Amino acid sequence: MSFTFRCVDALADAPLLHSWVTQPYASFWGMLSSTIDGVVEEYSKIQSSGHHHALLGLDYRGAPAFLMEEYRPSASPLAAVYPVQEGDIGMHLLVAPPSGDPKPGYTATVMDAVLDRLFQKPGVERVVVEPDARNTKIHMLNERLGFQPAGAVTLPDKEALLSFCTRQDYLNARAALRNPQEPATSIHQGATL
Repeated sequence: MSFTFRCVDALADAPLLHSWVTQPYASFWGMLSSTIDGVVEEYSKIQSSGHHHALLGLDYRGAPAFLMEEYRPSASPLAAVYPVQEGDIGMHLLVAPPSGDPKPGYTATVMDAVLDRLFQKPGVERVVVEPDARNTKIHMLNERLGFQPAGAVTLPDKEALLSFCTRQDYLNARAALRNPQEPATSIHQGATL
């Protein structure tokens, strides 16, 4: 399954994004009570920041399938909680609500596409995520794709689990996902299939 990416248009995409971020499953996104105007404001701020960008992932039909954000950790609250390295890029991901029956492995496929895109960017060596510490589902998915937990950190809006994925961790995890006959030990330590 392949995806394409396009920049979020804060005004035009606000109704769609609002319909996603206000769903109960998106509670950890932190926008459950947002209005459409609030979504416009948030994504206008992100898109004009110069260090934080939002993109829509489109499926093979061109339909929006997920929202991703990429950002420079050195220009974010993360700079106060870990030593940012050259080549670090931060990532947030929100998959669209399922239409019909959820497809097994779909979210992992989306995450794979996002990581592949990020690691194709010149200079990117490590992807950084900081999901809410209570979001156990995303922690498991992150580990499947090669992220290694570094520990809990306190951010302005949450207690988060800081995790890192190097290019090699990602490639090892990707190979294991595509070749499930390999034993789990062939993946980087701690990751599971």
